[in-house]
Amino acid sequence: MPEDWEAGGFGLYVHWPWCQAKCPYCDFNSHVTARIDQEVWAQAYAGQIARAAEETGPRILRSIFFGGGTPSLMAPAVVEAVIGAAQRGWQFANDIEITLEANPTSVEADRFEGYRAAGVNRVSLGVQALRDPDLRRLGRLHTAAEALAAVDLAGAVFPRVSMDLIYARQDQGLADWEAELAQALALGLEHLSLYQLTIEDGTAFGARHAAGGLTGLPDEDLAADLFDMTQDMTQAAGVPAYEISNHARPGAESRHNLIYWRSGDWIGIGPGAHGRLTLGNRREARAEVREPLDWLRRARDAADSGAEVEILSDQARLAELAVMGLRLREGLAMDRFCRMGGDIYLSNIKILREDGLIGTGEGRLAVTDKGRPLLNAVLGRLLADQPPDKARSRSSS
Repeated sequence: MPEDWEAGGFGLYVHWPWCQAKCPYCDFNSHVTARIDQEVWAQAYAGQIARAAEETGPRILRSIFFGGGTPSLMAPAVVEAVIGAAQRGWQFANDIEITLEANPTSVEADRFEGYRAAGVNRVSLGVQALRDPDLRRLGRLHTAAEALAAVDLAGAVFPRVSMDLIYARQDQGLADWEAELAQALALGLEHLSLYQLTIEDGTAFGARHAAGGLTGLPDEDLAADLFDMTQDMTQAAGVPAYEISNHARPGAESRHNLIYWRSGDWIGIGPGAHGRLTLGNRREARAEVREPLDWLRRARDAADSGAEVEILSDQARLAELAVMGLRLREGLAMDRFCRMGGDIYLSNIKILREDGLIGTGEGRLAVTDKGRPLLNAVLGRLLADQPPDKARSRSSS
C-alpha cells in the first residue's frame, strides 16, 4: 500500500495527565495529585520528542496540541520547552497551529499571557455548560461567570479561541439548550465543539447510571431533536458543522484534529497518548503507557517510554480511513479510498447512495445530512463483509 499520510499532514500531541479534580463523565487518562515536578516533566517530554524526531527524519510539523487532563495546569516554561524541542526536531509549517486546552478558572486564566509568549496561538476552553447548576452536576470547578470571563481574556490574548460545550444533559429540554446555545453563539467565537453527553463505562456517571441513579437523560427522539437544532443554529450563525461535533467559521477548523480525521500521521507524547506513524509502507498505531509515574520513569531512565506498537494491516488502515474520514462533512477522496482497497465496498456504497445516506459527488465519498445522525450504522453497512484480517501483528518498542 502506498505511503499517503501526507494527505492528512503531520502533527504532535502532548498529553498532560493531571487535573484538579476528576469529572464524573470523563473517561480520559486523567489523574489528581497534590505535587508535580514540572521541570522533570519538561525534560521527559523534550527527550521523547527528540527521540521521535530521530525516528521520523525530516518532516514539516503542521500542529502541536496540548491535551489532557488539564494542560492549563502546566507551567508556561514546560509549554515553552515542548515547543522548543519540537522546533529542534522538525521544520515548523509557516502557519503552524499550537493549541492548548484550558479550564476557565481564574488561576489558570492568569497564565494565558505566559502560554502566548511560549508560542501557543490557539486555546480550547473546556466550558462544558453556561448554567451553574449543570456545571455542578458535571463536577466542574468553575462558574458560568468565570467561564465567560475566561472567554473574554482568551480572546484578548490569543488569535484563535475555541469553546467546548456538552448538551443532552440531565433534564435539559429543547428550549433550555436553544437559549444556552444562542448565548454561546453570541460570543462570536470562530470554533465550537458541541458534544452530546455520553455515559462511559469506568466513570462515576457510568456507575451511577448502571445503578439507576442518573435520571433525566434524554431519550432517542429528544437527543435527535437536540442534534438537529444544533446543526440549524450553528449553520445560521456562520459556524456550520465540519465534523459530527465540531463547528467553525470557514478556514477556522482545528488543523490538528483534521490530521486525525484525514488519516495523517501524528506523534503522541505523554501517559496514555496515542499516535499514528507511517514508515515506508508500514503504518503503526502507538499507545503510550497510561500510568503517569510509570511513563515518566521509563521516559527518563530508559529513554524509551515503553509504548505498545501495533502494525496495522491494509484492511485496518482502510477501515480507519473510512471511520475517521466520514466524520467530516467533506468526506474523503474516492480515489484514495479505492487506492487503499476500498473498491471491494463499491456495492455497499451503491446501496447506501440509493438510500440517501452517502453521496459520491465531485469525486468524494461523504455522508449526507440524512446519514449524519446515523453515522455508526452507515459505517457498519459500508464496511460489512470485510475480508479476514490476518496481517495484524504486535511488537513492543
